Amino acid sequence: MPELMYREALNQALAEEMERDANVFLIGEEVGRYNGAFKVSQGLLDRFGSARIIDAPISELGFAGMSAGAAMVGLRPVVEMMTWNFAILAMDQIVNNAAKLRHMSGGQLRCPIVFRGPGGAGGRLSSQHSQALEANYAHFPGLKVIAPATPADAKGLLKSAIRDENPVIMFEGERLYAVKGEVPEGEHIVPIGKADVKREGTDVTLITWSRMYYFCMEAAEALAKEGISVEVLDLRTLRPLDEEAILASVRKTNRAVICEEGWALAGIGASVVDLIQSKAFDDLDAPVARVTGLDVNMSYAANLENATQPDAPKIIAAVKKVLYREGA
Repeated sequence: MPELMYREALNQALAEEMERDANVFLIGEEVGRYNGAFKVSQGLLDRFGSARIIDAPISELGFAGMSAGAAMVGLRPVVEMMTWNFAILAMDQIVNNAAKLRHMSGGQLRCPIVFRGPGGAGGRLSSQHSQALEANYAHFPGLKVIAPATPADAKGLLKSAIRDENPVIMFEGERLYAVKGEVPEGEHIVPIGKADVKREGTDVTLITWSRMYYFCMEAAEALAKEGISVEVLDLRTLRPLDEEAILASVRKTNRAVICEEGWALAGIGASVVDLIQSKAFDDLDAPVARVTGLDVNMSYAANLENATQPDAPKIIAAVKKVLYREGA
């Protein structure tokens, strides 16, 4: 199986879907002549032309709204946000129009549109470019929210998102674009709403998504050397949550730790805790623990940026806490 970078897997998904369906087009800042801020759209302008690979001015609210209109009349826009931090400007069009068109039209209008781009810490880009904002969008009915960690999942989920009849928000870890992994060629679809057990275990479940997946896998491998068997559940989709997969894993291990890059207050992890404790409380042998970003704005300095985010040592400490092991 070919090994691709995360950005190459996304590029492949876009190209395949544009070949399959002439109604699919890509719009965003620098997606055309510059090949994308993170090179996700590399070569697509030459292949599909300027009518389908559209360079937009710096006007997130404008091109998000225009694309929602295009989706209403039968096209399938893919809107690239240079970063989800900038997409805050477009939230009115995303949550007040795209998310509500089907409901407010009594089902007469569809809005098959994908809003995608990088989120999370950018690597010394400070507070305005380093926010993990997925919880903001997962809050709204009418939106689906996905956050793949691996290149294979990035390709499969983007293809599913483009084919979906509803607006889909796709968070791509900003520091994942150069990550490599095996990616199936051709038709590779990952269904929206399905989590994936990336590592089987029996002692505790680590629940995560996007870039934090790699820290969880690092922690699981370290803990295995101490005789602790960790199951790693990659949610992949944040709305709707795969409740069945979460509960099945927790009922198997009886302990859970949730790791997310975003802040703790009103985070995705808080909803997962609520789910576990409302539907699997009798299966728990310890309170559910969370490892989150610290409740501060991100700093420029690399040492401070690292200090504010989850990492393997913090996850290991949380696992030992729910296992009532030393150092907890």
